Amino acid sequence: MVKIQMQRKSGDYGFELQDEAGHLLQTDSSAESGGKDFGFRPMQLLLAALGSCSAIDVVSILKKQRQLITNFEMIIEGEREPDVIPSLWKNINMHFLLGGDLDEEKVLKACRLSIDKYCSVAETLRRAGTSIEWQLTVNNIIVTGTKTITR
Repeated sequence: MVKIQMQRKSGDYGFELQDEAGHLLQTDSSAESGGKDFGFRPMQLLLAALGSCSAIDVVSILKKQRQLITNFEMIIEGEREPDVIPSLWKNINMHFLLGGDLDEEKVLKACRLSIDKYCSVAETLRRAGTSIEWQLTVNNIIVTGTKTITR
């Protein structure tokens, strides 16, 4: 079982979270909701979790294939459902940007496997009805257009 401890640290909504290993994370509400920009908003954490989960998959797959990654970046953008509470993620777009001594087909396959099969966060979001699109750029060359995954 995973255990996270929370303690309020800033204003009404600024919390610090700590896991069992002592890693710290700060969260807050938006300024419109009374927050003070103390940390990530909870829904932003879902985007960060998606990117982190997928990046771990991709790096792990490519390491097993002896691919040399010298640069790994990702841009993640999301759009939430308008005018409803709770407001879920409606659409998410991920752009993988990798550099190094890489076979483009292997990188493409690693990204596809992550999003379609291995990433638990992606599957959690899909089950909530989120559409996930992604693109891949390897060594500044666009390898894919958009791949849409919906449940």
